[in-house]
Amino acid sequence: MQHITNQSLLSFMVPNEQQGIAVNNPATGDVLGFAPVSVEQDILGSIERASVAQKEWAALPSKSRSAVLLSWYQLILDNKEDLGRLMTLEQGKPLAEAQGEVLYGASFIQWFAEEAKRTYGETIPTPSGDKRLLTIKQPVGVACAITPWNFPIAMITRKAGPALAAGCSFIVKPSESTPLSAFAVAELAYQAGIPRDVLQVVLGSDARQVGRIFTSHPLIRKLSFTGSTQVGRVLMQQSANDIKRTSMELGGNAPFIVFDDADIDAAVVGAMASKFRNAGQTCVCANRFYVHSKVYDEFVSKFSAAVQQLKVGNGLDEGVSIGPVISAAAKQNIQSLIDGAIAQGAQPMSELRTLDGLFMQPVVLKNVTHDMDIIANEIFGPVAPVIKFSDDQQLIEMANDTIYGLASYFYSQNIHRVWKIAEALEYGMVGINEGMISNEVAPFGGVKQSGIGREGAKQGIDEYMNIKYLCFGGN
Repeated sequence: MQHITNQSLLSFMVPNEQQGIAVNNPATGDVLGFAPVSVEQDILGSIERASVAQKEWAALPSKSRSAVLLSWYQLILDNKEDLGRLMTLEQGKPLAEAQGEVLYGASFIQWFAEEAKRTYGETIPTPSGDKRLLTIKQPVGVACAITPWNFPIAMITRKAGPALAAGCSFIVKPSESTPLSAFAVAELAYQAGIPRDVLQVVLGSDARQVGRIFTSHPLIRKLSFTGSTQVGRVLMQQSANDIKRTSMELGGNAPFIVFDDADIDAAVVGAMASKFRNAGQTCVCANRFYVHSKVYDEFVSKFSAAVQQLKVGNGLDEGVSIGPVISAAAKQNIQSLIDGAIAQGAQPMSELRTLDGLFMQPVVLKNVTHDMDIIANEIFGPVAPVIKFSDDQQLIEMANDTIYGLASYFYSQNIHRVWKIAEALEYGMVGINEGMISNEVAPFGGVKQSGIGREGAKQGIDEYMNIKYLCFGGN
């Protein structure tokens, strides 16, 4: 494959569509290659092998698991350029963003390599003198994950890192749209010394079938999913039969709020970073903008001017800041939301142009009202609807008026307002005067129908461990 110098990253590929799934470049439509497909018996065999391998992996000293994970981390860094190119080819995001994701994904491997040595239990003061009480933490067993196409490396490493650090074995099903990055990063894990049965990538021709296997197999003790709320509901229902441990990172409808005392220039910078990263195809990107009436015109003018400077094109081309959306269906859905908003009275701040292929012109919509259909939907595209408000309480009610509760953002320089709004927003994460909030050291996750559980931070490894209480009597 062009641009990939380390061909060992592609050793998993199969020669034709009879043996695998065709992976397309969304910028050009070209077939990049074929990723291997696992039939049901293959997946069942993978689970059996993972169960056997997990016990040996868990028996290793945590320091040994940590050392292997650090080797994997270093190999990812060493192959940053190839992994970034591969991601741009199959996913479409600009090369600089793709390489940034590689580093972001690697940070979770490094973080959890360190956390592997810190899965502490505790001693508990006893209510009677003849007992001693303590807790220990143990791996849940075989863990599995289903990951999305928008962050094809980071969404895997954010789950695989803590699972492997805890002593679990790990099976991941990546998106059929972006499987090459998943297999490539797994190849580096094997080179680092992680046993092949401890970390496995499976790709089924029927995603629903894989989900049913993961949620029903008795040897799988934990399921982690990143994707839509609709699919998350189904997986949780299926997992309930076995009372499986689950963690869900689901849809979002992030408000981005600009108060009248905000630094408007800083708010524009934050809005650009939050909204248009990955062409707006992120679960935490700003989905709806609420701007105080006193600064509405200024913000919209400056924001629109910045958006019009964005260059749309192939992510491998120089200077491109917006790549293609992932599919024709995605483009059609985004366009229908734009058309519906305009029909309801929204006004685009620039002339709308229809671009070829899967490319879309980024657009700012003004004169949007909170009751428009576009406000209730996760846009997942380069569209920024801007709503005017004048009262803080009204703003809080509008911002919280959604089933989702993943990320939120606001800009204000009033410390009293900052505390009030931060506590009032019903979201798992709040960016205050900041448009980029994700990192490996902070807990990532939502409330309401945006999911359960946390990834990253010290909380991330607890998702893959059981707490066992030990009571020693006869003392």
